[in-house]
Amino acid sequence: MDINASLVKELRDRSGAPMMDCKAALVESRGDLDQAHKILRQRGQATAAKRSTKATSEGAVGSYIHGGGRIGVLVEVNCETDFVARTADFQTLLKDLAMHIAACEPRFVERDQVTEAVLAEEREIYRQQAKATGKPDAVVEKIVTGKMEKYYQEFCLMEQPFVRDPNTSVRDVVNAVIAKCGENVRVRRFVRYVLGQDDRRVAAS
Repeated sequence: MDINASLVKELRDRSGAPMMDCKAALVESRGDLDQAHKILRQRGQATAAKRSTKATSEGAVGSYIHGGGRIGVLVEVNCETDFVARTADFQTLLKDLAMHIAACEPRFVERDQVTEAVLAEEREIYRQQAKATGKPDAVVEKIVTGKMEKYYQEFCLMEQPFVRDPNTSVRDVVNAVIAKCGENVRVRRFVRYVLGQDDRRVAAS
């Protein structure tokens, strides 16, 4: 199937994947842009899974200042080699993550960082809200489970919709860089400062 250059470029801009990978995905999807993007995301996730056991002792710290100095973010992202840490793709990821954290106020990097005390408190709030509607206990527990998933998506960085593309998660953005650079990339920690607030937001994985 003949795939024109403008379609390849559009998918490249949307996914961040190499041009040849974009063309192959478009051929596989018979020119369906959304399906091609899905294929690239799936391949990125597969690559990320393969690389996930590799040590990440290199990387860099990125920063972002917003609102005339009212919000500041530092984020540490690790990779396997200093070479990748210096690439444009890695540096762009750093900047994008720092900007995302400033805008979206995550509290944790991953869901496994949420303490049991926080989880218990959230579950109880959701349970009482659901019970107030008069629904049966079995339905209440399903509601609680659904609301907890939404809690993770709202407050865990890797599960949040990416600020530049709400149809893509932060994890997908990181996985795309992993697929492109061929190394494991891991968001290790971040800190978010807000002017006048003593409780800076710190998270580490």
